[in-house]
Amino acid sequence: MAETLVKKKRATKKAPAKSKAKYSKKQYLDWFTIMYRIRKFEERTLYAYSKQKIRGFCHVYIGQEAIAAGLTSGITKDDKVVTAYRQHGIALSRGLDSNSCMAELYGKSTGCVKGKGGSMHFFSKEHNYFGGNGIVGAQIPIGTGIAFAEQYRGSKNLCVTMFGDGAARQGALYESFNMAMTWKIPVLYIVENNKYAMGTSVERTSNVHELYKIGSAFDMPSEPVDGMSPEAVHEALEKAAKHIRSGKGPYFLEINTYRYKGHSVSDPSKYRTKDELNEYKEKDPIVMIVNKMIDQKLATQKEIDKIKTEIDAEIEAAMKFADESDFPLGSELYDDNYVQKDYPFITD
Repeated sequence: MAETLVKKKRATKKAPAKSKAKYSKKQYLDWFTIMYRIRKFEERTLYAYSKQKIRGFCHVYIGQEAIAAGLTSGITKDDKVVTAYRQHGIALSRGLDSNSCMAELYGKSTGCVKGKGGSMHFFSKEHNYFGGNGIVGAQIPIGTGIAFAEQYRGSKNLCVTMFGDGAARQGALYESFNMAMTWKIPVLYIVENNKYAMGTSVERTSNVHELYKIGSAFDMPSEPVDGMSPEAVHEALEKAAKHIRSGKGPYFLEINTYRYKGHSVSDPSKYRTKDELNEYKEKDPIVMIVNKMIDQKLATQKEIDKIKTEIDAEIEAAMKFADESDFPLGSELYDDNYVQKDYPFITD
């Protein structure tokens, strides 16, 4: 009898409550949509490159999508963003549409910079997106200058200035950090540390392996961030942006991430092991967020599949759009290089 009672008690024992989601269903679906759009866009970019639809240099963002997702929710649309040449994903996250981005890769006149920029030089004034810069580290002083302009205008906007771990070796970084801290410029510096720069590991290029510590030389608030989690990126950016908008000056984040593909399309990635690659793929940000949404009953597989189907169609349509668009006219080669503007303080 006692044994039966024990069994009944065990049978009626409540299952442990599932952990409550940290953010809303909409937020998780927004993050997933951004990440999946970038992943699909980049996969089709590689395919188009293999068919010689895209020429020149090409660096894809596969594996780093959680950074773009957290960036979108962590700052405002009025904030400025400037980054390096692995930039298709950041451009898409800022609101540039798939058609104009794909057309730019194809070198077509319907591209976001009329087919003149290609893979490394997207730009959109409308979306406060300043590229896409091909020269390693050049965007660091550029972003500092953009942020200084916002300070000069008296706005509350900041400039997110992104660069890779390879660019962290450039002297311009130290000059920019010094100026930004001295003048309390509203700039958020982000190093996307995907471990290998062009193909050489951080450990072989720097005595400082935790790159956020570089900021300590300037008394700049700095910290590491898990770049495989959109939640972690979002929270770090919100914290940094609050500090910057309060007038306290710049902030530096080392967002640790990983690229699943080579540095560029011509890189076979022989400098890393398959085991290392597979270890990071187990932490794939897209797989992780899907599992979280389903486990916490934030979304059903049907809802997720619907988003995927819509984005798949969107990217296929973008490829068709790019393929059918015209190349720029040769007569337009020198257009848009300079802007003529009359200034009241300039006289003949």
